[in-house]
Amino acid sequence: MTGGPGSPAAARPAQPGAAKPAVPSVWNLANQLTMLRLALVPVFVVLLLADGGHNPKWRAVAWAAFAIAMITDLFDGEIARRQGLVTDFGKIADPIADKAIMGAALIGLSVLGDLPWWITAVILARELGITLMRFWVIRYSVIPASRGGKLKTLTQGVAVGMYVLPLTGWLATGRAVLIGLAVVLTVVSGADYVRQAVRLRREGLARAEEAKAK
Repeated sequence: MTGGPGSPAAARPAQPGAAKPAVPSVWNLANQLTMLRLALVPVFVVLLLADGGHNPKWRAVAWAAFAIAMITDLFDGEIARRQGLVTDFGKIADPIADKAIMGAALIGLSVLGDLPWWITAVILARELGITLMRFWVIRYSVIPASRGGKLKTLTQGVAVGMYVLPLTGWLATGRAVLIGLAVVLTVVSGADYVRQAVRLRREGLARAEEAKAK
């Protein structure tokens, strides 16, 4: 591997006039997908609540909008990392878009009586709490997304999407089991994030004390 921290190329100072790395445009593909997801939030809400909220045709169209939003969530971050399109806007907008579409679905389904409010409350409280936790420790380090967190997101998306559809029979039973699993993963992964945040803050404070002592 060339260009590593210990390589001759890394040791040489940058030449005057050398081209600086191009700053990715805010209007890159990854951010466009994120903005599409944000734009789909009000569209999804209107479709979900159309004709009283229980018309099978409108619910199917609402599911399509929700599915598109979830698909953009799978690709925008990956595109940004692989193509070097990470921007400050994307770092802020991406999690906002994620929580906006999921929050809209949960609240809308609870308003319609299709999803118990306690499930919506648990999931939204966890998402808000973890967001605040990230800001609490951001000066020390960034809490990375865990496998449990990613599995939670996938399970939530599939389960909530199934609740958007007017399912009956074994499919309705299956989605109830899946949303139960999503709640468990939500709580467990949330507890793991809290543990990481406390550890990172403790380590950060220790480093700060060591720096003062020198």
